[in-house]
Amino acid sequence: MDFSESERVRDLRQMVRAFMKKEIYPLEPKYRKDGFGAVLPDLKQKRAKAKETGLWAAHLPVEWGGAGLSLTEFAHLSEELGRSPLGHYVFNVQAPDVGNMELLLSHGSEDQKDRWLRPLVRGDIRSCFTMTEPEFPGSNPVWMGTTASKEGDSYVIRGHKWFSSSADGAAFAVCMAVTDPEAEPHRRASMIIVPTDTPGFELVGNISVMGHRGSDHQSHAEVMYHGARVPRTNLLGQEGAGFALAQARLGAGRIHHCMRWIGICERAFDIMCDRAVTRQLAPGDFLGSRQLVQQWVAESRAEINGARLMVLHAAWTIEQRGTSEAREEISIIKFTVARTLQRVLDRAIQSLGALGLTDDTPLAYWWGHERGGRIYDGADEVHITSVAKRILRRYGRPQ
Repeated sequence: MDFSESERVRDLRQMVRAFMKKEIYPLEPKYRKDGFGAVLPDLKQKRAKAKETGLWAAHLPVEWGGAGLSLTEFAHLSEELGRSPLGHYVFNVQAPDVGNMELLLSHGSEDQKDRWLRPLVRGDIRSCFTMTEPEFPGSNPVWMGTTASKEGDSYVIRGHKWFSSSADGAAFAVCMAVTDPEAEPHRRASMIIVPTDTPGFELVGNISVMGHRGSDHQSHAEVMYHGARVPRTNLLGQEGAGFALAQARLGAGRIHHCMRWIGICERAFDIMCDRAVTRQLAPGDFLGSRQLVQQWVAESRAEINGARLMVLHAAWTIEQRGTSEAREEISIIKFTVARTLQRVLDRAIQSLGALGLTDDTPLAYWWGHERGGRIYDGADEVHITSVAKRILRRYGRPQ
């Protein structure tokens, strides 16, 4: 693996870094104070400018309106955008839309692409993904209660979902539902597109997470399917392929998340170091002169650098061998980078003292909103166990 950055990557990093500083960072104080809805008009203008950079929906092929970046190249972009809570949204590479775009591109019918993918790429609509259920453990994704029964030419969906990110304002949901309860566990569920104006689709409300309900794209919702009826042509991919599609979606998705987290780490690291060299504990006695603070700086730098290389290696492995062959690398980065993020944020907040608890910096926001990184897309414990079992199998030992 070549660890050098290509000229294209260096150029896009510089371009995005300048764009973020000029167009996005100035919006953050208003966003932290008044919420996502308060900056939506500004974000619409910034999105128009982002299209002019040539990096709009950069994960998609050029012929579909994207920039045609490889997964590894996009990883670098995701890091830069991750330095702000608004970065990915402005460039139309935000979750869950980025994953739904990839699903529609690889498994959608031509009609589905025309109706849903093209407006998603243009940024005209948003989407959500409904999989997690409050009554069933997220650590066992093949066990769920939502069903999609075939009635004539329709699926009739009944079930209860929550933590459906960005359902507030979404035009459609990709719903994970059991279509054949008698099939073997990994073939029971399918993915079905459900327009959110379908009778029987109910957005119960946004869930209060760490004291904040959020709004619009920046939210997690509870959803009920009360016999929502959709055409069977809304099936995404093959019937019974829901779990396989979810795994493929999450492979690249975890690269996106992990590099976004590294972007957060870098921003937090900058804030911590700036504080260390400017904050005086007494006249002429700077915070950075304390060995404990120096340890925070050195350990954070080492952990961020190591995490980045692990993620880039995982992205390279996906590109070279496919998602299935990169399962171990994907699981390792998921729990490693999530924990690195938590440690770096904790040190940065501690270095700022009481200031770190306020909304004068993005640290407190990230502390509340990114703690879920150790839970969603597979809890740390699930990934750790999975990795350990695969390793021990190679040694011929029982698990």
